[in-house]
Amino acid sequence: MSRRKTERQLNLVICLLSTRRHLTAQEIRKTVQGYAEAETESAFKRMFERDKRELRDSGIPIQVGTGDAFSGEEGYRISRSDYELSEIELMPDEALVLGLAARAWRHASLGEAAANALFKLRSAGVPVDAEAAPGLTPTMRTDEPAFGPIWQAVRDRRPVVFSYRKPGQAEPQRREIEPWGIVNRSGHWYVVGHDRLREARRVFRLGRIQGEVTVVRTGPDVSVPAGVDLRSVVSEQSAEPEHAATVRVRADSAHALRRSALRVVPGEREGGEPAWDTLTLPYTDTATLVRRVAEQGANAEVVEPAQARAAVAAHLAGIVAAPTGEPGPKAEPVEGETPGRGPRSADQLRRLLMLVPYAMGRDVRVPEVARHFGLSEKQVVSDLSLLWMCGLPGYTPGDLIEVDLDAAKETGEIIIGNAETLAQPLRLTADEAASLVVGLSLLEALPEAQGVEGEVLKRVGEKLRGAAGTAVGDLADAVQVRVETDEQVAQTRRRCSQALEAGQRMHLRYLSGYLDQVTERDVDPMGLVVQDGQTFLEGYCHLRQDVRLFRLDRVLELTVLPYAAQVPEGVGRRDLSKGILQRSDRDALVTLALEPSARWVTEDYVCESVVESADGGVFATLRTPAPAWVARLALSLGAEGRVVSPTSLADEVRDEAERALKPYEEGGNPLEQDETVLSSE
Repeated sequence: MSRRKTERQLNLVICLLSTRRHLTAQEIRKTVQGYAEAETESAFKRMFERDKRELRDSGIPIQVGTGDAFSGEEGYRISRSDYELSEIELMPDEALVLGLAARAWRHASLGEAAANALFKLRSAGVPVDAEAAPGLTPTMRTDEPAFGPIWQAVRDRRPVVFSYRKPGQAEPQRREIEPWGIVNRSGHWYVVGHDRLREARRVFRLGRIQGEVTVVRTGPDVSVPAGVDLRSVVSEQSAEPEHAATVRVRADSAHALRRSALRVVPGEREGGEPAWDTLTLPYTDTATLVRRVAEQGANAEVVEPAQARAAVAAHLAGIVAAPTGEPGPKAEPVEGETPGRGPRSADQLRRLLMLVPYAMGRDVRVPEVARHFGLSEKQVVSDLSLLWMCGLPGYTPGDLIEVDLDAAKETGEIIIGNAETLAQPLRLTADEAASLVVGLSLLEALPEAQGVEGEVLKRVGEKLRGAAGTAVGDLADAVQVRVETDEQVAQTRRRCSQALEAGQRMHLRYLSGYLDQVTERDVDPMGLVVQDGQTFLEGYCHLRQDVRLFRLDRVLELTVLPYAAQVPEGVGRRDLSKGILQRSDRDALVTLALEPSARWVTEDYVCESVVESADGGVFATLRTPAPAWVARLALSLGAEGRVVSPTSLADEVRDEAERALKPYEEGGNPLEQDETVLSSE
């Protein structure tokens, strides 16, 4: 936006706020400074129509009424009741959870909207602080490029058209959807709606949408069925396990399988050979069971049912027979990926409309404003100099807004006067209010938000909806968050919270996410982080002598020790602006050749690069500190994905598949000779 255009639009807002009647377009042309630049009537009309549209898009309501009683010509004004933020009073505990709700979006696409909402609330005297309660860091990611347009379509009740690739499909298919809402489940976003082409209700994972999403602006608005429960619709997509398999695993290995087993029967060590334990493993479909067992390589073997045993053997044989040593493509950035990019700066006009009420009557400094809007201090001073040129029609020195530019430049102090027309905070936009309400729903879904805290969340949610209006409430209801936690993880989280509050050290038996290993850790807790449907303990690990994040579902045992935590001086919490996954120059690069049916790997894992292949598949390059983890991933993929570089890792995967295949080729039931196990059954 050009400086002159911003100046004109700001003068228009001040004019329409200060008038008591509707002004005609011609009155506005003669009154508002800036419209004199339009040399013709048609040029003025185009300029004025653009300004009205852009103001409305920014959440500034322009009323239309009768401007001339004799001619009936339309007139315009801005009603203060529609423009100004409704009064909202929060108790200290309510202000605390509202700050946490805004923090949930800090590193996501709605981070700017949530931050601006807090800025406006603070302008109205509401004591909210996004930095409060550092012990808990709830975060929601919106990495999917489709999130923005789908959010807008849900907000505006508009249909959308996009291409969608289901798992196992080689080509994406066109979909035309009437979106009812979006749901975050276990860290993934889904849109629920009516599929016009299939005449049925459907659920689509946003990460599987290919290319651009087109929002259809013509035709009737989308009608959402009364009483539809979005979260229940998404939950119906996950089938419950219906079968059980008998699986042998080596002692002290295959911990991921052990954690989900219905029963574990320990084996006996024979001579110098390691013992084999027997698991009863629930599963929904054979393909999923095959992947999980194959991932463990020679450390796991399916005993029965026979169909599953044969399927695992075929899966491993496919890995052994696959070609190796083929070079992967040159790594290229993922299309549209801009790691670490923060939200764009707010529009200059909206910045000024927020800045005036915030600065009036407060001690506000240039660096503070620059940090909030992501600007340089020089740009903030430039904004203030523009503000100095605006004011009430007449534009005499007594009408213009007063700004002490010398103070801003020399001491950084922002002093604004003679701006009573803009002294009240601008109302929350739909995106701003809904981002806070949805953030509250994330907190509500956490086990910590029970009892009194749950009541606080409900109170502040009701107050926020009341201040923002019905439309915002409808949008917030259409965006839901589901956090699924089993009782064991919930209990671990409660004990972590207690240790944090008491300032006590903890001892963990922890299963590594990269390696199939269990380690013993002494940890001084620093906080809890909730991201992608998972809860992490952040703390100083004495084993690694550094700050680490521990996923609570991988904590096998937790003991609160009877002495105080002592985080070394100068050690702080991690910067999570780029996500939980911390990249390093020491990481290895591993390239996988993925068939079209395995493209889901690029959805579930952060890829350094993704390059399309001629057959509809992709070459995906992952950065990892533990190549052995990618090797296990390749074992689970079978013929659908293979390591192409480094070749040494590809050879390791093939060798491990040969070792795992051997028992299946030898035949026979490995339990028939084990009377100890059979008697235990």
